Amino acid sequence: MLWSYCHSGTRKSLFNINTRELSEVVVIGSTASLKDEEEFTDILEERRCTTDLGYALRTFNPQPYKGAPSSSTSDLKKAVLESQYLRYIIALETGSSVEKVRQEARGILEEMSHNLQLGFIRLMAYTVNKVFKRLFRSIYVNMEGLNMLQQAIQESPVILMPNHRSYVDFLIVSFILFTYDIPIPVIAAGIPLASMKVVGEILRRSGAFFIRRAIGSDKLYWAVLSEYVRTIVRTGCAPLEFYVEGFRSRTLKSVVPKLGMMDMVLEPYFKGEVFDITLVPISISYDRVVEESLLALELLGVPKPKESTTGLFKASRVLQEDYGCMHVNFGRPLSVRQLCEGKINRSEYNLIPRDLPQRPSTEIQDCVNWVAHLIVRTQEEGSLISPWSLMACLLLQAPITTLTEEGLQWHGLTEKTLWLRKLVLDFRGRLNWPDSDVMSSTVALHHSIVHHKAGRVCLVQDGDPASQDPLSPEEGVMRTAAAVLMLVSYRNQALHVFVRPGILATAIHITKSTQKDELFSFFCFLRDVFANEFIFIPGRASQDFDEACSLLQKCGAVHMSEQEVTVLETGLEVLSFLQKLLQPFLDSYQLIFRYLCENGAHVFTEKQFLPAVQNLATKLILSGDLHTFEVLSSDTQKNVLSALRRLEAVTKLRVNNNILSIADPYFFGKYIAIDVLLMTEIMNKRAL
Repeated sequence: MLWSYCHSGTRKSLFNINTRELSEVVVIGSTASLKDEEEFTDILEERRCTTDLGYALRTFNPQPYKGAPSSSTSDLKKAVLESQYLRYIIALETGSSVEKVRQEARGILEEMSHNLQLGFIRLMAYTVNKVFKRLFRSIYVNMEGLNMLQQAIQESPVILMPNHRSYVDFLIVSFILFTYDIPIPVIAAGIPLASMKVVGEILRRSGAFFIRRAIGSDKLYWAVLSEYVRTIVRTGCAPLEFYVEGFRSRTLKSVVPKLGMMDMVLEPYFKGEVFDITLVPISISYDRVVEESLLALELLGVPKPKESTTGLFKASRVLQEDYGCMHVNFGRPLSVRQLCEGKINRSEYNLIPRDLPQRPSTEIQDCVNWVAHLIVRTQEEGSLISPWSLMACLLLQAPITTLTEEGLQWHGLTEKTLWLRKLVLDFRGRLNWPDSDVMSSTVALHHSIVHHKAGRVCLVQDGDPASQDPLSPEEGVMRTAAAVLMLVSYRNQALHVFVRPGILATAIHITKSTQKDELFSFFCFLRDVFANEFIFIPGRASQDFDEACSLLQKCGAVHMSEQEVTVLETGLEVLSFLQKLLQPFLDSYQLIFRYLCENGAHVFTEKQFLPAVQNLATKLILSGDLHTFEVLSSDTQKNVLSALRRLEAVTKLRVNNNILSIADPYFFGKYIAIDVLLMTEIMNKRAL
């Protein structure tokens, strides 16, 4: 059949882990229910009863890693500069004297390194405490996870790995650890923050170390950074915090992990320099994100505001807004030793001195990639889904004219949200559902996106009140797109619960097959195509398929036998919802695939590609031939390009300005042909 697809990791892989292994390492897809208030403590409740100054000046008595030597930041820098590894790299540098290269390395380290001081931690505690009490109603922390972290920090070097949705993420973990007498982490941050007057230095002295955004092939910078990170991990002088996704997610859904820092923090274990390393995934969930409107505009091509102290003070108006609650879920500490047991052979590092650089084997690289994906997946599983995320899922399935003009009936929306709440629980999602009036309050909280009036809910579209000129049709599309993309970002917070059963529901609908083998083949095809959109642990295609089957059977959507998956009448509503949930991704990929197939240019730059796709999508939206605004998002467009590179349909050539070339027209055309056939069928039979 045309959709027969051979997947490289269908049934067996070096990094497959069975149910028992998962339960021992980390609970993935575990039974979850409504949040138990006893498990989460509101840390702002006590803060509101004490003075900010009293909180900042409280006794701080952390229990550090037992094996950590007593050392200062100057000792850390000295250890890095005098390391055999860095001396070797400096000796290899040609074209300059050794002393000149050493001075350059010292300059890089001064620019990069933290200067953690308790006095500045107290200053940050005073300031952040004030800000958080203004921004949030409550900040809930799971105490069980925090207690496990406190114990883990004393036993081995600890790596804190939160998800990254907001600038607030940078402050919240240190704030919590200071509150509970846990050692303050050193935090990897982007170099633009260091350039902020006064604020940059305060951040540095509060534990931030700064990394350049574009390192490229600068071998000396890579060497200084990697040795700096490895020395922190090796000595255990402080917990190290970094974002495995690499940058702040502008869509509020998980981003495919970046492996550079991950490789650096794991290398001391691979080389036998430490007995074990503990990874702590942290899931940060927001009722409302502070930067919601800015993120949507960035996705539409509006330049990101430069980080500056002036900009920070101008943004102080956000203190007048209500951002609801935040939940910080500290996951179960994961032992790198246990994770890697039986998966890698560390003896390869015995062949050369551990102080010398060594390119990791494919086995090691695959292991690092597997661990990174496992961390992000665990972050997803630990996040709490708000009622607003469920409402956003449903609002986006309504026609755009209904959203922008007459609005959705409130009664129907609330009934459907309660139905979806039950489905999330059937799918073992974690919900934050505080009270019976939660839907009215959550719509009121998100007044910048929708408004509830006369029994209907409509999308808010704010124009420029100072402008007297009418909007052009293209400007009108962009204004609507900004509001839609804000709604999309909150829908994305719930996607991880629905993705696997959603892909299976799509496979059932498209193939019209009941045979498990055919459905599995097509499930793997879609899983590979969307590997840049959603998080899939490498080598777990079979487990993901089995999980999807199990969840659809549990909610009564399908009946399972050994060879077949049969759709039940009672499951049509569930399958329809899941298919519509993934439809915007299918529509977006279809449009971009067709653009690349039909466009005459075989070589183009990303700067040419993004506006060209956006212009085409705008025209199709105005003509009524396209109904999804998500294709206007630069994130979606870049994900498609990344997918095509991974599928070897497009090759990235670093000539002048990152030129992209279609390397294999036959291969590319094959995917386009499959795509057009499948997407046409989807379009023709959309009303399920």
